[in-house]
Amino acid sequence: MTDRTADRPALRHFGAGSGGAKPPRDVAAAMKRGFAARCPACGRGPLFAGYLAVRDHCPDCGEALFHHRADDAPPYFTITLVGHIIVPAVLAVEVAFQPAIWIHMALWIPLTILLSLAFLRPIKGGIIGYQWALYMHGFDPEAGDEEPVPLPGAAIIEEASRR
Repeated sequence: MTDRTADRPALRHFGAGSGGAKPPRDVAAAMKRGFAARCPACGRGPLFAGYLAVRDHCPDCGEALFHHRADDAPPYFTITLVGHIIVPAVLAVEVAFQPAIWIHMALWIPLTILLSLAFLRPIKGGIIGYQWALYMHGFDPEAGDEEPVPLPGAAIIEEASRR
């Protein structure tokens, strides 16, 4: 039996950098600040420049925020949460009142859309706060600058735009 851990590169997450221990960041506080659409570092500056557009830097403390990689996680968690609210409610109303299908549609479609819009922004903020607290992606000051990952078809698009 061989030890394969020697072949693996050192992991750089959860504050375990090569330059010594980083000061721990309070994950719960950072996520609460993110849920409140505030900078996860200071809690005073706004996190968002629009509905879902994240600011490049906090205007209050200067913390760089453009490193986040929330990507598909906020919609996934939003769908899960809204589904766990709407589906039991639909079933309870159907069993209790047996309304016509048009009443279900008039009630549940707008409610699903409203809940999704209401939860999406706070969930994205919470995920960004989580990433900041755990020094994920570019939030680690010792990791250096991250190179942007090119899209699979980026070279083809770039060459076509030169023509």
